[in-house]
Amino acid sequence: MHQAIQRANSQLHLTPPDRCNEDALIEMKGIVKTFKTAEGEFTALKGITTCFYPGEFVSIVGKSGSGKSTLVNMLTGIDHPTAGSVRVGDTYIHKLSENDMSRWRGRNLGIIFQFFQLMPTLTLLENVMLPMALCGSCGVTDRERRALELLRLVGLEDMANKLPAAVSGGQQQSAAIARALANDPPILIADEPTGNLDTHSADEVFKIFAGLIERGKTILMVTHDSGLARRTQRTLLLSDGELINPWVAHAFPNLTHSQMLWLTHNLRSQSIPPMASISSANGQSPGLWLVTGGQIEILTGNGSDKKSLIRVQPGEYIIALGNASNGHGALNLRANSDKPVEILTLEKPILDQWLRSNPDCLASLEAGSRLNLPSRREAL
Repeated sequence: MHQAIQRANSQLHLTPPDRCNEDALIEMKGIVKTFKTAEGEFTALKGITTCFYPGEFVSIVGKSGSGKSTLVNMLTGIDHPTAGSVRVGDTYIHKLSENDMSRWRGRNLGIIFQFFQLMPTLTLLENVMLPMALCGSCGVTDRERRALELLRLVGLEDMANKLPAAVSGGQQQSAAIARALANDPPILIADEPTGNLDTHSADEVFKIFAGLIERGKTILMVTHDSGLARRTQRTLLLSDGELINPWVAHAFPNLTHSQMLWLTHNLRSQSIPPMASISSANGQSPGLWLVTGGQIEILTGNGSDKKSLIRVQPGEYIIALGNASNGHGALNLRANSDKPVEILTLEKPILDQWLRSNPDCLASLEAGSRLNLPSRREAL
């Protein structure tokens, strides 16, 4: 199961935060949520635009107060945005009445909570059957059979007739997952599903999730566990109610969330024509170039002596500090693609000023580069 999750990493939807592919299952566009408090207005979400795709396992990560729970409430329809829209399939969910919303939620979403929320006076079997009864799904005679199948799926068939208090926390969460699957929803939303579990139980829950992804489910998981988040196909980072650009988060995992957010605000999109050559001599080198589409080739030498030093793929970056050539002669960049190369850029003076104000960022950038792109750091 874990290997299947890892294989999917090569097909990540690292689209810019303001752009969705046509096959998106969920589209959040311009979501703003403002709360009125005794101290005044507080904006918990600040123009969130993002998408989720069929069969994805996405983790949503951020510090306490970053807006994770508010974002989940927008996805489930539990709360309404101050501005913006949420589309799931063909349905704009916040246009539904409360009754229609409840029916839609029961058939399309399975919600898993940190503290399980099982009915204490019902057996595990009865807890799993309850959503079927509430939504009127399955025939009455079929509900027990389906509930037993779901308990078998999560390894609890032998405990079907036990009350929640008679099983462990990990087993209660497994039962909660079975309950979330009762009406066969295409989407599961898990809010800190392992936050109340020990490491072994958390790992068992993750294995269940991985198996569900193989069955075609889409899972959105809010978690504070960075180790668990790294095992999902994609991670969304929230900071102060804003989404960090996923390309930034992917390329610079060693930066703090606030540093990533600064880059999100200051990097600028640029398109380079196919096979265009850009010289980095005479102080024209970029401060930071992050490739998001196509491929950049780094060349050394001049004229007929030019040699290909390295190719920079999507998700990789060039950072130029001091003398860009670094003893390799004049350094040149070329768009090595039959289509325009898409990049995010930060001008060198802005990068230098930021690094002077945040010297720890340089160490983080270099540490990450040595880990993932050692030859690039040696060259640049």
